[in-house]
Amino acid sequence: MTVATGIGSWPGTDAEEYAEAVRVVLGEAPELPYLPELPGRGPAASMTGRTLAVIDDLGFDLQPAGWRLTDASGIDHRRARSLLAQDLDQLEEQAQDFHGVLKVQLAGPWTLAATVEKPRGDKVLSDHGARRELSQALAEGVAAHLADVRRRVDAEHVVVQLDEPAVAAVLAGSVPTASGFGRHRAVHPPELSEGLARVVERAGTEPWVHSCAPGTPWGLLRGAGARGLSGDLSLLDADALDVFAEALEAGQRVALGVVLSTDTDPAPSETVLTERVLRALEVLGLDPDAVAGDLVVTPACGLAGASPAWARRATEQCRAVARNLSSTESGER
Repeated sequence: MTVATGIGSWPGTDAEEYAEAVRVVLGEAPELPYLPELPGRGPAASMTGRTLAVIDDLGFDLQPAGWRLTDASGIDHRRARSLLAQDLDQLEEQAQDFHGVLKVQLAGPWTLAATVEKPRGDKVLSDHGARRELSQALAEGVAAHLADVRRRVDAEHVVVQLDEPAVAAVLAGSVPTASGFGRHRAVHPPELSEGLARVVERAGTEPWVHSCAPGTPWGLLRGAGARGLSGDLSLLDADALDVFAEALEAGQRVALGVVLSTDTDPAPSETVLTERVLRALEVLGLDPDAVAGDLVVTPACGLAGASPAWARRATEQCRAVARNLSSTESGER
C-alpha cells in the first residue's frame, strides 16, 4: 500500500501549535507519521538547531552570523536541547497507542558542515579535520536520538531522514565563504560519500536522505547507504528518476514530493496529482502494483512557510493521493 507522510517542518511558534501539529500528523498520516519541526520558534528549533541538539560531544552557540562551534554549549544550544526534549515529550504523550512506523528528521553531515561555523569563523566545510569531527559527532548524536525515540514511542521501527539540501552546492563548490566574495572548494565525491555513510550507518535500519534542491547527486547518496530517497518530483531530472526507479526496483522506499507546500488557490486536485505520479511511473517503466509497498507521497518540501490551514490540507491531500494510488494498484479505479 502506498502511504503518505511529510517532510518535517510545520508552521507555528508556540507549544500549543506544536501539540496541534502532532495531532494532525498522527491523525492524517497514520501509516507513517513524523516528529514535526516548528522552525518559526527561532534558530533553536530550526533544522540546524534541532540537529545540533542531539550532539553531546561538541559545543555550539548562536552568533549573529549563525551557529558556531565553541568550547562549551552556549545558552542557545541548551535551549535547542530543551525544545527537542519538550517536543519528544509531546509526541510520547500523544503516541501512547501508536505501534507503527515513525519518522524523525535531522540535517545531514554536509548540510551541517555548510551551515555551522568554526570557532574563528568560516564554515566547518572549509576544514577537512573539522568536517570529519562534526560528522563523527553527528553520527553518535543520531544513534543516541534514535535510541531515545525508541524508548519513548513503541514504534515498529523508526525511519531517520537526513536532510541534505546543501549537498549539491558542496559537491559543486558553490557554498559561499564567510565574506561572501568567495566559494568553498568542492568536496570530492569519495569524501562526500564517506562522510554521509558514517552517519547513515548509525541511523537505524531504514535511513532516508531528503533534498528538495536541484542538482542533488541522488546516485551518490544512494551509494552511501541510504535505504530511502525523498525529493520533489518536479526537480528530478532523467538521471535522478533513474536512480529513484532503481531504488524502487530494489525494494527501497521512494518518497515523491507532489503536493504543493505553500498556500495556493486553486490547488491541483488529488486526481491531477495522482495522475502525475502514475505518469512518472509509466515513464520509468514501473508497474504500480510492483512498487506499491515502497512508494510514499509527500509535500514538495517542508510546510513551515504554509498557513496552518494549508499545512493540514496538504497533509490530507498527500493521504488522498496515496489512497488513490493504492486503489489504482489494486485495480479499483
